Amino acid sequence: MAKLIYSAIMSLDGYIADRDGIFDWAAPDEEMHTFVNDLERPVGAYLYGRRMYEVMAAWDTLQTYDQPPFIAEFAAIWRAADKVVYSKTLTSPSTPRTRVERGFDPEAVRRMKASATRDLTVGGANLAAQAFEAGLVDVCHLFVVPMLVGDGKRAFPSGVRLELVLQEERRFTNGTVYLHYRSATSQAG
Repeated sequence: MAKLIYSAIMSLDGYIADRDGIFDWAAPDEEMHTFVNDLERPVGAYLYGRRMYEVMAAWDTLQTYDQPPFIAEFAAIWRAADKVVYSKTLTSPSTPRTRVERGFDPEAVRRMKASATRDLTVGGANLAAQAFEAGLVDVCHLFVVPMLVGDGKRAFPSGVRLELVLQEERRFTNGTVYLHYRSATSQAG
């Protein structure tokens, strides 16, 4: 069975974007990006909300010949994976290997996890909140940036209680801390 992984780059006070929707403070440097590439390589499918998909779709058209190798590598990893976009407004995807679903169906995601041979990730705080509420998230990859933004888009939903077990931690030279947790109720690692 595949794991459903929630990955987030977040401020120390728990936000993925500030109150104006700005998240440029979260841009990974080469060391961190290379580490993320290693985490993303085993992913077979990305589950996105519309806004997160629109941000990530830039990886499909990025000209990689003039990019550093770690950027070109991430673009290749992203392009090779399937994408499922949950949106009531998006009529068709702008990238290959992508399908649009009108609504998030926890049972359909459970079936995806059960039949997938590679892990799945859920991206975007709103969609991730639905996955957390349905008890679907097995693993969290959190990158805590040494920045306080005060307010904005929270990394985690309110009202969800979930015991997590620390699996790994790492400090990057830019001050960011990586925390890998698994759900205490999940058999995933």
